[in-house]
Amino acid sequence: MDILKRAKVLESEGRSICHLEIGEPGQPPAPGVIDAVAKALPSPQGYTNAKGLLELRRRLSRYYAEQHGVDVDPDLIMATMGSSSGFILAFHAAFRPGAKIAITRPGYPAYVNTLAGLGFGVVEIPVHAAHGWHLTGAEIAAAHARQPFEGLLFASPANPTGASVDRAGMADIVETCARLGVTFISDEIYHGLDYRGPSVSALELTRDAIVINSFSKYYCMTGWRIGWMVLPEALIRRAEILQQNLFISAPTLSQIAATAALDERDYSEAQKASYAQNRAVLSGGLRELGFDLPSPGDGAFYAYAGISRFSNDSLAFCETMLERAGVASAPGVDFDRVDGNGFIRFSYAGTRQSIEEGLERLRVFLAAGG
Repeated sequence: MDILKRAKVLESEGRSICHLEIGEPGQPPAPGVIDAVAKALPSPQGYTNAKGLLELRRRLSRYYAEQHGVDVDPDLIMATMGSSSGFILAFHAAFRPGAKIAITRPGYPAYVNTLAGLGFGVVEIPVHAAHGWHLTGAEIAAAHARQPFEGLLFASPANPTGASVDRAGMADIVETCARLGVTFISDEIYHGLDYRGPSVSALELTRDAIVINSFSKYYCMTGWRIGWMVLPEALIRRAEILQQNLFISAPTLSQIAATAALDERDYSEAQKASYAQNRAVLSGGLRELGFDLPSPGDGAFYAYAGISRFSNDSLAFCETMLERAGVASAPGVDFDRVDGNGFIRFSYAGTRQSIEEGLERLRVFLAAGG
């Protein structure tokens, strides 16, 4: 966020900035989404049921049948204010105060900050570039043996690495959590943005997991702040009461937009196709410039690149790159407080032009000594 803030200042001074730091799509929602909201605007927008509009929850139930071949009761689905409130509801609904919850490192920084802010303990499980940043059941079991934890929060595809597990990998994680008595929270907000095959939901393998998803990424709706969660039957009433007290309900207009978005997957697939092209251009260009990027990542829209050839201080490198080259990226220390100084994250959610311009600026920047 500090990089983005500085980039905005430079732009206000007339500088041209290539934004490769922002983890959000650059396109608006599908036209059908905008039309649905426009039709709803003249009507009063009151609170909805705490779980959300029944129409949305029924449509999400159909989504799971169509995309994942599973039957999900709409009563076990809750609309949330983005995935962010979903995490808060999941933590409070499933765990006692002070419980330890495991996450991968590197990982989304808000995981650590939210857990710590709510008074939960954090156990970090390191994953490694040499293994494609993939988490395995063996690594979960080893970490649990060292320091027991009650929950595991895991994202596939992941931020910042783009790592995504296949069905066998997800089954390994689900089975390990079940054996250890660990509650599994599956962060699926980048679902749909897998480049190797269909995204695998934890719900295909278990009904004991808490699944959190969002319309932000695949559906190009970050600012609409609308997501959803699927909970085990034993937790849904507790989560509903928490929603009533903490958030009342998700925004009504955003729920209307989300319902429409689920019927606009052709539009989302077109955006995914452009990300796939950007992924190829960016990953190839970074490797040619000397960044360490063994693979382009399995999903999402990020390249988590090693910078050992250039620097051992990712924040300073990103700051210098922004000031001298006009290229904004995210320092690895945001995602990994132990080893993150050796990495930076580039986002390829923007335009092909911004990717190509950013690579050319990096070439000049690095040729001049950085």
